[in-house]
Amino acid sequence: MATGKEPDTVREAVGYFWDAQTLETAIDDLLRSGFDRAELSLLAAEGTVEQKLGHKYEKVQELEDDAAVPRRHYVSTESIGDAEGGLVGGLLYIGAIAAAGGIVATGGTLAAAFAGAAVAGGAGGFIGSVLARLIDERHAEHVQTQLDHGGLLLWVRTRDDEHEARAVDILKKHSGQDVHVHDVPALA
Repeated sequence: MATGKEPDTVREAVGYFWDAQTLETAIDDLLRSGFDRAELSLLAAEGTVEQKLGHKYEKVQELEDDAAVPRRHYVSTESIGDAEGGLVGGLLYIGAIAAAGGIVATGGTLAAAFAGAAVAGGAGGFIGSVLARLIDERHAEHVQTQLDHGGLLLWVRTRDDEHEARAVDILKKHSGQDVHVHDVPALA
């Protein structure tokens, strides 16, 4: 029997920003003010959004209140840098150890093992730096695509009226545009 009750919803603040630095500053302020990273979400890649919605979008403002729009979790620029460093360092280390181990295992001299480690480690580090650059370029391209469509969207899930007011104040304080609160299905 139908009860007429609406599906469960949650409240979230939303706004968009004209540049990545202002967005990062607003996010840092939200995190310092007691919001959790899990409560923050950004617009997914353009291709993902278009595939999910079944059409292209002109402006990010069209997507602010659409619960069906795919989102991604916030990842700080520091975390991206950490991943890039780990990629470079990891491939450098693996290359060096594999080369040195292979040379020693086949009866090579210690000098040959050091030379092999240096060459293979350098090659691994080079490959890692190329891959890190690709990660950085992909992130920059994603940001630029959103800017080309009118800005960088940020959604902030709110727990209660106090968090809602704090989120709106912080977004506005950092020049968030069209800052407002809306309801979305709890599972969105």
